[in-house]
Amino acid sequence: MTVRIIAIANQKGGVGKTTTCVNLAAAFASMKYPVLLVDLDPQGNASTGCGIDPHRLHVSACEVLLGERDIGETILRPEGLDFDLLPANGDLTAAEVALLQQEEREFALKKALQPLLGRYAWIFIDCPPSLNMLTLNALAAADSVLIPMQCEYYALEGLTGLLNTIEQVRASVNRNLEIEGLLRTMYDGRNNLATAVSDQLIENFGDRVYRTLVPRNIRVAEAPSYGLPVLLYDPNSKGALAHLSLAGEMLRRYEKRNSA
Repeated sequence: MTVRIIAIANQKGGVGKTTTCVNLAAAFASMKYPVLLVDLDPQGNASTGCGIDPHRLHVSACEVLLGERDIGETILRPEGLDFDLLPANGDLTAAEVALLQQEEREFALKKALQPLLGRYAWIFIDCPPSLNMLTLNALAAADSVLIPMQCEYYALEGLTGLLNTIEQVRASVNRNLEIEGLLRTMYDGRNNLATAVSDQLIENFGDRVYRTLVPRNIRVAEAPSYGLPVLLYDPNSKGALAHLSLAGEMLRRYEKRNSA
């Protein structure tokens, strides 16, 4: 199959974006697909979640975006994991400022990824929780956007802003950008508001909303402190099984789309 580049984005923090990114990478890797996870968040949480200390990195996504280091030299294979990682740390904030001075600044990541496209089946990009130059780079490089969101009062409001941004990106720098899907995260079916927001999402977005629900799960919350995806930390937990289910649902959608 050809490579599929998916940006995982939501300008609202704390919605499970990084968790989704790390665990989708692990889920597809467990199915023997070659996977690259790109950490594009200056907080470096995806790197930490893979057992990499962002503070000890000598080179990171920062140097790659600025063209100072080849991406092939910067990618790591975290210990015990079956996928590759382009790590990040606080230097990315400086990269964002420096990119503003450059021509074609929104295409820095797309250009950097070009030599790798034959090497991977899936590339997942963890975006920062804001609509900045780094997120724009991710959206310019991606085939599609996966939007994780909690089913809470302000979620739909934030979603409207993100969808408007995606439309603007489609109109200006990436006309092929699609919505990969909407993922309901940290879901608690006992919560009436969560159920109401979930129903509203399905009413407005139909089959763009994944059937898979990622539940609130203590194992998912614990896993990053051990530097592991939840699929390795506790493979039988509800959180691990939900991410495997999501990967399976994405594959079925992808195959259906390709055979149509």
